Amino acid sequence: MKFKRVLLKLSGESLSSGFGIDRKQCESVSRSIKKCVGLGLELAIVIGGGNFWRGRTGTEISRIRSDQMGMLATSMNALCLSDFLERLKIKTLIQSSVGINGILKRFSIDDTLKALKKGKVVIFSSGIGEPFFSTDTCAALRACEIRADAIFKATNVDGIYSADPKIDKEAKKYASISFDEVLEKNLKVMDMTAISLCRENNIPILVFKFDDLERVSGGANLGSLVSNCIFE
Repeated sequence: MKFKRVLLKLSGESLSSGFGIDRKQCESVSRSIKKCVGLGLELAIVIGGGNFWRGRTGTEISRIRSDQMGMLATSMNALCLSDFLERLKIKTLIQSSVGINGILKRFSIDDTLKALKKGKVVIFSSGIGEPFFSTDTCAALRACEIRADAIFKATNVDGIYSADPKIDKEAKKYASISFDEVLEKNLKVMDMTAISLCRENNIPILVFKFDDLERVSGGANLGSLVSNCIFE
């Protein structure tokens, strides 16, 4: 399957080799994104903030404050990714759910759609701007708003398995699986809110290894597809 407009979900760790920002990682990710744009893909990105802050590990901080710190972490990653893409002559637009005066513009669907049509890469930061919601949910919401053909979730595993393939050698890989089955089996594809939102709005989720991003963008049959239909 080949898609025209895609919401790419990246983890904050994709820009890092541990904690913070790693230049080589940023350059590698940015080059891959440039190749996708070169294939004619209209691309929007939601990036996490786990390389700076993981809220659920901050046990001495309230959940609300912790999630707000996570929003700021995603904003730092958005600014970083934008900078590296601009160095490669890829025009970008950062849209923030909360806005930071003088630094990040507040999300506008009209500005976002105009930017995508002009070939700009749109980077969404700050999640949905509310605590208790993950960047997975933000990815699903923004995909609905921009009328994306699919969500691409780039990970360090080549698809969805019945169990952790690094632990269970008998784990089964799913080439295609329904939203209902993902929910029923409680598979850790995205959080349940995101899965439900994509199911209701009929937006498929393609899970694959980040190294395959360019080939997947070109229509290669790789990874695992979550949708309302099962493909043989």
